[in-house]
Amino acid sequence: MSIDIESLSYEELLELHHLISQRLKTLESSKNPRDNRKFNQGDKVSFAHPTLGLQTGTLLAHKEKTVTVVTRSGQKWDVSPHLLRKVVSRDKQTKKVYKIPNRSEE
Repeated sequence: MSIDIESLSYEELLELHHLISQRLKTLESSKNPRDNRKFNQGDKVSFAHPTLGLQTGTLLAHKEKTVTVVTRSGQKWDVSPHLLRKVVSRDKQTKKVYKIPNRSEE
């Protein structure tokens, strides 16, 4: 495909630029939607900070390339999804179900 841009007017060039920019944004955003949607809003997640160590918080929002995580102390972090790990609470790991006998069965 070839386009002779020398013959295009200023307005046509602007329109072409707009179309190219939109297409590039679409292609770029489709590259990592899986990374960004591995986690859901409200998930407990953690990530390693270079100086502060392991940070744990709740996923607040999805952005174009990052997600926002809020820690218990109220700090907000914009983190790339590939740096996150889902936190599994101990309650879910050791959950036991006990059957309580009905008094009428005694």
